[in-house]
Amino acid sequence: MAREAGRAVARAGLRLVYGGAQSGLMGEAARAALAEGGPVLGVIPEFLIPVEGAQDGVDLRITATLASRKAMMAAEAAAFLILPGGAGTLEEVFDMIVQRQHGLHMKPAAFVGSAFWAPLEVLLGQVAASGFTDANLLDALSFHADPAAALAVLNPQ
Repeated sequence: MAREAGRAVARAGLRLVYGGAQSGLMGEAARAALAEGGPVLGVIPEFLIPVEGAQDGVDLRITATLASRKAMMAAEAAAFLILPGGAGTLEEVFDMIVQRQHGLHMKPAAFVGSAFWAPLEVLLGQVAASGFTDANLLDALSFHADPAAALAVLNPQ
């Protein structure tokens, strides 16, 4: 799925903005986008380079902290394409939602792997139904089975 997402982003003529690492699923997505000739921006904190490696061939920006990495990635992104992931992905997702709630951006987000993200979609619906957030906030979020369907929503042509 990560490789498919990278290829789809590049084929759509978009730039992939990601965490800059050579390892992991996003490293796979970056290499797939590069192989398709797409531009890739990688943003990685200096302390992670010895752990995860910095991806060759990308426009690489090195930050001092995870927070500055996340801020730069969010500022550089036109939209958010979210693949299944762990605690770091969840932290970035909730930060993106809170920033939108406060009007700091109006960028759409599409989750790929609808079966994986189904519990989150239900939870966010419950949060809105309980009055803890405006239901309109969730209008900018969509859930899709595959990257192509997600990109069709993020980059309508």
